[in-house]
Amino acid sequence: MVKATWNGDVIADSDNTVEVEGNHYFPRDDVKMDRLVPSDTKSHCPWKGEASYYSIKADGITNADAAWTYEEPKQAASEIKGHIAFWKGVEVG
Repeated sequence: MVKATWNGDVIADSDNTVEVEGNHYFPRDDVKMDRLVPSDTKSHCPWKGEASYYSIKADGITNADAAWTYEEPKQAASEIKGHIAFWKGVEVG
């Protein structure tokens, strides 16, 4: 079981993560989506495509753009479609 924890709150836990470039991508169904707030931030990866970001809210504190997803990944990264990854102080393990 892999967990993503921030500010003492478990944001996601799953037995079905996909690891890409050292990041665990959690299936959306295993993420507490009520802790995530969509962000306007976007980024681009040459082989994965365009990433969209979420901020995490836990215990009244916001961690801006601490989660990301590829809604329509390129074919080479199709396994992470519908998955969310974390960074910026989120403990994953």
